[in-house]
Formats: sequence, structure tokens, C-alpha cells
Amino acid sequence: MRPSGRAPDQMRDIEMIPGFSAHAEGSCLVKFGQTHVLVTASVEERVPPFLRGQGKGWVTAEYGMLPRATHTRGSREAAKGKQSGRTQEIQRLIGRSLRAVTNLTALGERQITLDCDVIQADGGTRTASISGAWVALRLALDTIHKTAPFATDPLAQQVAAISCGVWQGTPVLDLDYIEDSGADTDANFVLTGDGGMVELQATAEGAPYDEETLLRMLRLARIGCAEVFNAQLVATGRA
Repeated sequence: MRPSGRAPDQMRDIEMIPGFSAHAEGSCLVKFGQTHVLVTASVEERVPPFLRGQGKGWVTAEYGMLPRATHTRGSREAAKGKQSGRTQEIQRLIGRSLRAVTNLTALGERQITLDCDVIQADGGTRTASISGAWVALRLALDTIHKTAPFATDPLAQQVAAISCGVWQGTPVLDLDYIEDSGADTDANFVLTGDGGMVELQATAEGAPYDEETLLRMLRLARIGCAEVFNAQLVATGRA
């Protein structure tokens, strides 16, 4: 039995609230159970120096946790003067995941920054961030299209992410904090709407895992992402 009482293939409750921020071109408050992340998409009519004059745009991400997002207060990274290695790794993952499904040439010479701020953490903050970032990006592109129509939609398809793991010998879907902190194996899957894989992070925290266990977690991830994909379509008015 999982600590939450969920079945091995059961997700936490998902909620995606689009347009949560009044000022951002696109935004989404995403909730996976007790993990809550606010994602905003900000559009700038310029690109980083390494892309100037190339006729293509850029999608990037920043990630952070509010001081009391966890059980005990964490120091603000801005106060420390530098980001942790974990923060840098997660925001690069988010950026890679969204660029994988974005046609940067169709975007034109503009940059979209996805700010993912964890309000409350209970496991799976990076996967919730990626899933919510797609909604915020989709809405930002819709905003641009109203005044400067795209010849080709820059967002080729959906992308979502979910965690899986091995809890007390059983592969399970969508780990919360208790499971994540005590899992024998912890994995994050980033999948596309057409069945492709963008990234897989799988680590043996206890005993090593075998190929069959990895495949079982992948099958669970596909079940979970199918639910996330549907929630994304509902949030963006495309269901």
C-alpha cells in the first residue's frame, strides 16, 4: 500500500488554472496534489546575442522555490548570491523540454522566458513545472498570434513530464514527497504528445533496477502523461 492509499498506476489530483497571472502573456498555476507551481511566460522582442540575425527565437526557463515551499524554511538563493546546482539543473531541463517541441524559426526573433516558481512542494516539482510550462507557453503564443499572426504554429506538439519510482519493490506513478524520499528508484520522464521521449532521468537510490523495471516505469509514465496531456488541452481551451 502506498502512503497516500493510491493504486500503483494512480496519479494525484491534477489542476491547471490558466491565466492565473494578470500581467504575463501566458500563465498557469499547476497543482499535482500538494505540489503547486506558478508558471509565467514572458515575451521579449529580442533574442540572446548568440542568435541575433539568424531569424529564429529562443525559449528558456528559470526555476525557484519560495522559502517556505517545504516543511522547513529554505534560504532565498538571491540572498546567497548564487543558484544551487539543483536549481540550475532543473531550469535547464525545463528549457530543453519546451524547446524540443518548439519551432524556433517559426517563433521569429523573440524570446519567451518561462518562470517556474514553486509555491508548495510535495514531490515532482520539476515535472509539474514542465507540464505547466507547456500551458503557459501555449497561451503566450496565442497572445502573440492575436496581433502578429504566425504563418506556422511554433508549438509543434504537447510535452509533459511525470515521475515514477520503485516503492517497496513495486513500480509506482507520480511520487509524492514520502515516496520520493524513500524510493529504491527515482525516475522522471519527459514525453511528447505523439509518443516521443525528450528526456529520461532514472537513478537507483537503493538497489539497482533492471530493464523490465525501467520498461514498467515507462508504461506508467505514459499512463500519467496521457492524463496530463488532457488537462493541458482543457486548460488551453483545446479539449
